[in-house]
Amino acid sequence: MPIRLDKLVAEKFGLSRRAAQEAVRNGRIDIAGERCDEPGREVELDAPIAFFPNRPKARTVAGRLRVLYEDRHLIIVDKPAGLLTLPTPDRERDTLVERVRRYLTLRHGDQRPYAGVVHRLDKDTSGALAFARTPDAGRALQALFKVHDIERQYLAVVEGTLARPEGTIDLALVTDRGDLRRGVAREPGEGRRAVTHYRVVERFGPVASLVACWLETGRTHQIRIHLAEMGHPVVGDAVYRPRERPRSKAQFHRQALHAQTLGFRHPLTGQDIRVEAALPSDMSELVVDLRNRFGIPGAGG
Repeated sequence: MPIRLDKLVAEKFGLSRRAAQEAVRNGRIDIAGERCDEPGREVELDAPIAFFPNRPKARTVAGRLRVLYEDRHLIIVDKPAGLLTLPTPDRERDTLVERVRRYLTLRHGDQRPYAGVVHRLDKDTSGALAFARTPDAGRALQALFKVHDIERQYLAVVEGTLARPEGTIDLALVTDRGDLRRGVAREPGEGRRAVTHYRVVERFGPVASLVACWLETGRTHQIRIHLAEMGHPVVGDAVYRPRERPRSKAQFHRQALHAQTLGFRHPLTGQDIRVEAALPSDMSELVVDLRNRFGIPGAGG
C-alpha cells in the first residue's frame, strides 16, 4: 500500500514529520539510490530508502518548475515559453498555475495549495511571474500592481534599429483597434494610459536590436503593441507585426520577449524582493545567431 515519503521517512528513521519533510526537501533522502526531494511523493512501504543527514543541502526543485523565490506568503517562478499561465475554456491540464500547485503539494505537503494569480505573461513569453500563497498575500500583491509599485524589466529582440538609444513610449491602448485586436488609441481621451521605457542593449546591424523595456503601467500586450507602433515589432510576433511589412532576416519561432526582472517591497514583511530569470536557451541562441551573422556593434547605440 503506498504511503507518503515524508511519513515513511519519519517512521523509518525516528524523525518528527516536520524533520522528515525537511530532510526530503533538502535532498538528504535517496530512493533506490536516487535522490528525491518531494515529501508528498507516494512510495511503497518496502521502498529502499536511505537517509544521509550530513549531505549538503540540495538546491534542486521538483515539478518541472524553476523557483526564483518563495516564502509562506508568495512564490516567484520562471515561466517557460509555450506554457499558459491559466487554463482557457478548453481546460488545459498543464498550465503554470497547475505546476505551481503541484510543486506546493510535493514540496510542502499542502493538500489544497493556494496559488493566486496576481499578474500574467502571454503563453509565448517567458520569465519571472509571481503567485500568492494566501488570499491576504494575493490582495496585497494586487494592490502593488494596481499602483504600479513594481519593477518589471523585459528583454526583447525587435526588428530593425531604433532611432534613439533610449526613450519612453507613452501611448494609450484600446481593447479593439477595429479588427478585434488590441492597439493604440487614435482619438484623444480614448483607451487607457500605457507607458513603456526602453533602452537599446545591443544592435545587430540594421536587422535587429536587443532592447530592455521597463513597464510603468502593465496593460495587456503593452510592450508588443508599443514596439510595433514604433515600427520595431518584436521578432516572431505574429499578432502585432504589420502584415504588409517586408519579411525580416531575423526569424524566431515565438515572440522574442522575456520577463527578466521582478522587484518590489514585500507587502507583508517589508523585505525588498528582486529576482532575475535568466534568458532562456532559445532566445540566447537567437542573440548569438544574430551576432554571428550581423557582427557585434557597440552596445546601447
